[in-house]
Amino acid sequence: MNQFSTRKRWIIFTIIALIIAAGFIWVLPLALPIVFALFSALFLEPAVKMFQRRFSLKRNLSVFIVFSLFVILLGIGSYLLVTKVVTSAINFVENSPTYISEMNNVWDDIEKNFETAAQDLPEEIVIEINSQVDRFLESIRTKLLERNYVESLTSLVSFIPTFLVSIIVYLLALFLFLLDIPRLKRRVYSHMTEKTAEKVHFMSTRLSYVIFGFMKAQFLVSIVIFVAALIGLYMIVPKAALLMAFIIWIIDFIPIIGSIVILGPWALYYLLIGNMVLGTKLAVLAGILLIIRRTVEPKVMGHHIGLSALSTLIAMYLGLKLFGMIGFIVGPLLLIIFNSAREAGIVKTNFKI
Repeated sequence: MNQFSTRKRWIIFTIIALIIAAGFIWVLPLALPIVFALFSALFLEPAVKMFQRRFSLKRNLSVFIVFSLFVILLGIGSYLLVTKVVTSAINFVENSPTYISEMNNVWDDIEKNFETAAQDLPEEIVIEINSQVDRFLESIRTKLLERNYVESLTSLVSFIPTFLVSIIVYLLALFLFLLDIPRLKRRVYSHMTEKTAEKVHFMSTRLSYVIFGFMKAQFLVSIVIFVAALIGLYMIVPKAALLMAFIIWIIDFIPIIGSIVILGPWALYYLLIGNMVLGTKLAVLAGILLIIRRTVEPKVMGHHIGLSALSTLIAMYLGLKLFGMIGFIVGPLLLIIFNSAREAGIVKTNFKI
């Protein structure tokens, strides 16, 4: 009887695994807005419950408040980010010939210094190096000037309607998921035994709490980065300090990108055009912010998600090596899932050797 029961469980597990795999291969790419809406609803569920408890609100009103706040924050963040990106892109396109000319001037100076320093080298080597660099810079100039920006802008504009439809579907699905989460949970639990339902409920509750703590920790780390960036930029470029610190804060809130994406190219540009002092200061600030994030992040995240700083650091490092930059999120998340399953009794590790 036990053998038959075990075999039945393995068959059910295999069928479920195949269905999930098929979903990832064929359904997931087509249903990304709905999938993101489901995960967003699970993430916002603790906030809905908090409003219900603290203000004695009905679920529908609590859902409406949380959803409205989420949409407002999403709208403000998207507006600031998109407008800045579009403005920067337009400025870059308009000033690209100037940038190339400045780089050419810098290279002319480097070339003169190189010729002076390379007097003992064979003339053929010096000429070849100079010609290779000249061809490289000229090819960049040609590509920038010949690029059909109108066609690129047209393709971008044609993508906007599809993107807007996806956004609308995402928001509608998010609102409906928030309303229906209790009913969906009851339907899922109805297919489980009482013991299994208790374990899954414990694990889902734990995951919701930990994921909420993860986002809270990420927010706190980004605040530290914002303050450090603001102080550093006020010392380096006072006129653009507040705006650039805000942009760095928005970008750094995304763990797979980080502030180095803003400060790195910025510093490199000033180094290339010959402003070594300003470029070096920005590069040092980028390094300081990177050290702060890598030092503070494991400790703060470990405190808020219930993992030790060492466990969080190891999970982030292994996640980076296995999954790339997104591993900074996937690594700790997999560790959280494992710990939650262990605490729920789904995974047993109380063995001895």
